[in-house]
Amino acid sequence: MISRRHFLRTFSGLGVAGVSTVAYGFSEPELQLQVTRYQVLPPQWPADLNLKIAVVADVHACDPWMSLERIEEIVQHTNALGADLIVLLGDYVAGHRHVTRFIPAGEWASALAGLKAPLGVHAVLGNHDYWDDRTVQHSGQGTTVARRALEAAGIPVYENDVQRLSKAGRPFWLAGLGDQLAYAPARRFRPIKRIGVDDLSATLNKVTDDAPVILLAHEPDVAHRVPSRVALQLSGHTHGGQIRVMGWAPASPSGQRLAYGHIRMNCDIIVSGGLGCSILPFRLGVPPEIVQVTLGKPGLIVS
Repeated sequence: MISRRHFLRTFSGLGVAGVSTVAYGFSEPELQLQVTRYQVLPPQWPADLNLKIAVVADVHACDPWMSLERIEEIVQHTNALGADLIVLLGDYVAGHRHVTRFIPAGEWASALAGLKAPLGVHAVLGNHDYWDDRTVQHSGQGTTVARRALEAAGIPVYENDVQRLSKAGRPFWLAGLGDQLAYAPARRFRPIKRIGVDDLSATLNKVTDDAPVILLAHEPDVAHRVPSRVALQLSGHTHGGQIRVMGWAPASPSGQRLAYGHIRMNCDIIVSGGLGCSILPFRLGVPPEIVQVTLGKPGLIVS
């Protein structure tokens, strides 16, 4: 399959006949936010336990495409959903070089600190949060700037870790997976056996009872290995392909099946189209979105 990087660069370079389409694509990252609502009832989830989750994915903070003002707008829209908990699915840093300013981690993290929910705000890291940290890439270890910034802002970051939460006295587990592509660029500096810091087995082994599990994983690819013990997997990373034509993504980094939306494998999976851009500040047919997931009833509403 053609890579997303190659496809986006080719598409953005279309000739005169495609100028209007390309111009619209470059403006779409700044269009009005969409809220995509899913109502799902995984077999592993108690039918009478209603839980609302707000999902923020792939912010990619940078000027002018994802300014602090834009992030604050996203925070306001997310808070207005009245979710029980809010999850952040990684890729907070700029994913391309076509910017007027790279927003420092402390600034975008402070803006995200405005997110509020009764059961808290919980985060995982994405590949760009690792890739853009040169110190971590060169050393092959260490805490990323993105993680330090989020934790300094009071937002817990899960890397192969879990947290037991409850609503109305009903427990469930929130599990956060380490990034699956964390050290891909490090291959330029030295031979490495493994590019990811994810450990699915170790993460799920920290679950100590039979309460249902929600898994946060930046890349959806791990879905092929996620056991039915997990009720719901929430992922981002793909941006819905960043370009979608009649519901089809010509180039998705995780393949067509896991490009976007609600998928059923061993567990239910929801892949967010995200908010920002990588490679190029260009989206077409996949507007920036905040996702709201309600566990307890099936269906899909987009507004």
